[in-house]
Amino acid sequence: MTKQGRLGYNSRNGRYGLLASDLWVDTGFHWGEGLEVLLDDEWVQTRMEMNRAREWYLVGTPYCGNLEYVQARISG
Repeated sequence: MTKQGRLGYNSRNGRYGLLASDLWVDTGFHWGEGLEVLLDDEWVQTRMEMNRAREWYLVGTPYCGNLEYVQARISG
């Protein structure tokens, strides 16, 4: 089963998680955890990482820093 929504920052754990209709589907991704994001109308496989400036980013995508509202999905 695929869970789809948007990324949102969870201030309780300091991580980005997956929201669907403003409810947490996943409360926070860990470094290296895989997901898919919508990039130019195509789902792209990526993983969540943090750079030396302590900004979250999605590997292989232009998304870095503020990841709010990035459309994403996970399996599970």
